Amino acid sequence: MNETFHQRGRRRVLLTGAAGNWGRATLRELRDRADRIDVVALALPGERDRAALAEFDDMPNLEVIWGDLTDAATVAACVARVDVVLHVGAVVSPLADECPELAHRVNVGSIRNIVEAVRALPDPASVAIVGIGSVAQTGSRNPPHHWGRIGDPIRVSQYDEYGQSKVVAERILVDSGLPKWVQLRQTGIFHPGMLEIRDPIMTHSPFGGVMEWASAEDSARLLANLCEADVPDEVWGGVFNIGGGDGWRLTNWELQTAIGRAMGVRDIRRWYDRDWFATRNFHGQWYADSDRLDELVPFRRDTFDDALARALAAAPASVRSAGRVPAWIVKHLVMKPLTRKPRGTMAAIRRGDEPEIAAHFGSRAEWEAIGDWSTFEAPSPSREPTLLDHGYDESKPAAEWSALDYLEVAAHRGGQMLSTEVVRGDLATPIGWACAFGHEFTASPRLVLTAGHWCPVCVTDAAGYPAQAEQNAFLAQVVAA
Repeated sequence: MNETFHQRGRRRVLLTGAAGNWGRATLRELRDRADRIDVVALALPGERDRAALAEFDDMPNLEVIWGDLTDAATVAACVARVDVVLHVGAVVSPLADECPELAHRVNVGSIRNIVEAVRALPDPASVAIVGIGSVAQTGSRNPPHHWGRIGDPIRVSQYDEYGQSKVVAERILVDSGLPKWVQLRQTGIFHPGMLEIRDPIMTHSPFGGVMEWASAEDSARLLANLCEADVPDEVWGGVFNIGGGDGWRLTNWELQTAIGRAMGVRDIRRWYDRDWFATRNFHGQWYADSDRLDELVPFRRDTFDDALARALAAAPASVRSAGRVPAWIVKHLVMKPLTRKPRGTMAAIRRGDEPEIAAHFGSRAEWEAIGDWSTFEAPSPSREPTLLDHGYDESKPAAEWSALDYLEVAAHRGGQMLSTEVVRGDLATPIGWACAFGHEFTASPRLVLTAGHWCPVCVTDAAGYPAQAEQNAFLAQVVAA
């Protein structure tokens, strides 16, 4: 570390999750800002993280703290030294699906520790928190419900404990009462490792689904820009979608075929049976509002073709030349066994797990009716944005929101506002609500109206969303997606 570390006037940043794909990309971006930004990276003291961070051994503006995000004392000590917290660290899928208790302990416990550490400072306004949510929080949004924005219903796919943990974490930050934070819901990050993923989670992604991707490099640039001193005031206290924009809005089928072409695969269909892939219950949207974040904190430079070319260049020779391998070998010796592993769609079919089959396909009968490739048509969903009804007058300035707006929102969701007194324009103070099923809870107007949250009990019952939608018109708009 150089002698100017923590020199007066320099920005000081705590980065969690530094050893991951996004974290390492962020370190590379911050290394290029060594003239003005110093970094404290909190990483686990294991072989994996040490190996991943070895490339930064000579980074002059970096100090690595070997510790655990779930250790409140370690987190507090790090937070006390910085101006900005970039909280990228999390247990993500597929590990989160395999170890749901670990996912909740880390993903929820870490943001709680960060919030409490900032709250305990003499001046909590001196530290900004950049929290990271996920597109998984809004779950399955297949066409024709594939356009989304912040404020749409929070609705997590079945068996997605990562998404559920991020819902809880977001509630903690948004309703923390802290003066300076922003919550960013990350979309799918396209990074070089994408070409090497071989996990049963691949089979959960419907061909007809969509995702507005973003590159790891653009995402890193966004985080680094949020560490600068000139971030617009509108950012703080907001919830935003991260997306790459129009050129990154792909169907899952387009992604599959693009990656296949890059590897020299002439016809990706020869690698799979059509009915191996789920038809629902994943996540992904095209965003009607992702341009706003780029307008406030410009970060987009990459095209999808740029990122794909980089990924291919970084891939091992076996990946780059995959198209030379006879398709029947890939299909029967690699892909088919993958679908039969735990969490694979065909594993559910083989063991007759009806709830899981229903989650992925609707029913066994619907799976049997999928057919082969002869009847397949490449999906072509509408590229014209459509917006859901959020249940209140969105042209009304938030500073004028009152009890009448909250009563309207609660009714749209089949519930009630329980508080008898609210302050006009107070977005941050939690008030009382009840859902249609009698669960009482508190949540700020910002969390409910701006971020789309509702009952914290009902959201955990993903299998029960259809029943909830019978009482909740807000949720009903996407419950069949």
